[in-house]
Amino acid sequence: MIRDPETLQALLDSVNRFVRERLVPAEPIVAETDEIPEDLQRGMKELGLFGLTIPEEYGGFGATMEEEVMVMLAMGQTSPCFRSLFGTTVGIGSQGILLDGSEAQKKKYLPKLATGELMASFALTEPEAGSDAASLRTTAIRDGDHYIVNGTKRFITNAPQAGIFTLMARTNPEDKGASGVSAFIVEADTKGISIGRKDRKMGQRGAHTADVIFENARVPASQLIGGREGQGFKTAMKVLEKGRIHIAAICVGVAERMLRDALQYAIQRKQFGQPIAEFQLVQAMLADSQAEIYAARCMVIDAARRRDEGLNVSTEASCCKMFASEMCGRVADRAVQIFGGSGYVADHGIERFYRDVRLFRLYEGTTQIQQIVIARNLVREATR
Repeated sequence: MIRDPETLQALLDSVNRFVRERLVPAEPIVAETDEIPEDLQRGMKELGLFGLTIPEEYGGFGATMEEEVMVMLAMGQTSPCFRSLFGTTVGIGSQGILLDGSEAQKKKYLPKLATGELMASFALTEPEAGSDAASLRTTAIRDGDHYIVNGTKRFITNAPQAGIFTLMARTNPEDKGASGVSAFIVEADTKGISIGRKDRKMGQRGAHTADVIFENARVPASQLIGGREGQGFKTAMKVLEKGRIHIAAICVGVAERMLRDALQYAIQRKQFGQPIAEFQLVQAMLADSQAEIYAARCMVIDAARRRDEGLNVSTEASCCKMFASEMCGRVADRAVQIFGGSGYVADHGIERFYRDVRLFRLYEGTTQIQQIVIARNLVREATR
């Protein structure tokens, strides 16, 4: 649902201009240094991107799911590392607080997240718990007015810069299932928390992930999201469902950028006396990519609108994430093929996108997890 087309268009115009004039030219610098320059970070904050999904009453834009998708399609026209800088804050980092937090928790943290004063990370994955999120080993044991937290979280996006973590931990060690997991807002400067070294990754340089280690960290009981134990897994699933549509939109945007670059190259590159865009086998790769991008875009917008209508979109969100991320990988592969040998070297940047987009099929639930979610939902509906 788009509330005010003119307001949204003004925001999209600003984002598109920022992407085109400032982010795209900075892609090689970020790839080389593994850092997003401070002025670009400041620019994203000034645009209001950190508060995109936070309600207006807390200082944000209060975007609907469809509006969020439109902004992500625009952000996808550049390196996905830029989106990652604010993506965890507007998505999985803040949404747990927004969806299930107390009013006091919302008032304390959401305004600071909306301005970018605070960055949020989502601390769910562990060395032995990723797709099997219900098997978390990190514990939070009640001790008077505090919880004592012990455990390690792995591959946590923006962990080195985060001011708070939305932490999933087991408050009932006797309960080995999902109902024993609770959600907390943990401030990064809490004694007993340490951040591991930045992970060296295949792609998405500039977007940092690292381990977050909790060693007898004392977290006030007031930081339990919503003040209720045993709700953490439900909170995580609600947050991830929304995040899957968000990631699918980014996949579509990045695929559009890769296809555009490949098309321009195919028009300019000549072999056998003519542009390679005239070769039918190259045209087939261009056509397949366009058709798949169009299909994924339609899926994402439809799922976003359904969610805005208040419908259950668990199946649709997983369909979007699965199809769009797999599509993006196929478009990346075709783009490198169209560039030929030039696609394998760093001069044109397409090999960077090839590496960057591989992650889309892994985080926010792997393709295989999406398949399981979709199939189980179908069986459940059919056997009611």
